[in-house]
Amino acid sequence: MRPQLLWLLPGAGLVGWAALATLGLSQQGATQGATPPPAETPAAGGATPLATSVGALGRLEPEGSVIRVAGPPGERLGELLVAEGERVVAGQVLARLESYSERLAEREYAAAQLQEARARLEAETRFGQAQIEEARTRLSRLDEPQQLQIRSQEAVVERIRAELADAEANLARFQALWQEGAISQQELDQKALVVRQRQEDLQAAEATLNQLRLARERDLRNAQAQVQAAEAALRRAQAQVQLQSLARNLELAEARLERTLIRAPRAGQVLKIHTRPGEVIAANQGILELGNTDQMMVVAEVYETDILRVRPGQRATISNRVLPETLQGRVERVGLQIGKKDVLNTDPAADVDARVVEVYIRLDPESSARVAGLTNLQVNVAIDAEE
Repeated sequence: MRPQLLWLLPGAGLVGWAALATLGLSQQGATQGATPPPAETPAAGGATPLATSVGALGRLEPEGSVIRVAGPPGERLGELLVAEGERVVAGQVLARLESYSERLAEREYAAAQLQEARARLEAETRFGQAQIEEARTRLSRLDEPQQLQIRSQEAVVERIRAELADAEANLARFQALWQEGAISQQELDQKALVVRQRQEDLQAAEATLNQLRLARERDLRNAQAQVQAAEAALRRAQAQVQLQSLARNLELAEARLERTLIRAPRAGQVLKIHTRPGEVIAANQGILELGNTDQMMVVAEVYETDILRVRPGQRATISNRVLPETLQGRVERVGLQIGKKDVLNTDPAADVDARVVEVYIRLDPESSARVAGLTNLQVNVAIDAEE
């Protein structure tokens, strides 16, 4: 029995191998007789056809991005003047620091000092000007009568000179008559005496005139010195009023007060408040976030391999499952730097280290109004690359 079994087993193996060989030959023949599948037709020039749009992930944000309004880190917030959702204009006071009241008191004190100094300066100026005017009045009152006296004395001198000239002429004529023997010596001596009297009178009148002139000059110098002294006293009084330093002190107090006011850097809407009154301002949070939600933008992160197909002016379609319908916009500008993705896909197999370029898309007015309250919403973007 054992030998017969051994014979049957090798026979069965031979039969199996024959069957496999027969099956392989039949399949080979069938393959050789079938028609091969058609090959893909390459694009013109041998390039692979590109898609008609560029897809990317993106996020919604207000025009000009979200601004974080902050204050001095470590300062305590004293008063908050706006609420979330409120719209503000550029320069509007949003909050006051706790040190506002103290700085306001300093500013009021500096303003009062400056006002008092100005009032004192005005009073000193009026008083000094009155003294100057009084000195000038004394000068004019002193000069007028002296000038009249001098002019009167000058007339006396001129009269005596005329009389002296007439006396000298008479004396010359009488001397001629005396030499001819027409008159006596006594008559000649009388005429000579008259000449000497007129000469003495002229000398006395001229001396008086000189005295009047010297007295006038002396009195004028004294009166002018009084005017100059009054003017110098006014300048000294004005200099003692430290108006400029007090004005600078007020400017410094106003600048310190202004630093306690938190103003809106631009018009927009208050999106979120991070710091409440009484809390310390954190350096990494600031006080609030502000954005221009009147015009919403989409920041799309386009892969660096597709960025050359994107340019300003192209239409874009934006979608998200929470939006009832798609949004429309147009590419406004293309970023100038390549960086890592900020908007992460929910797909765990997505490449988080992909290199992208930020593309800024301005939404149409109707689309912008529909998503004004959805800042940072992640969206899907399709940019028409054929436009």
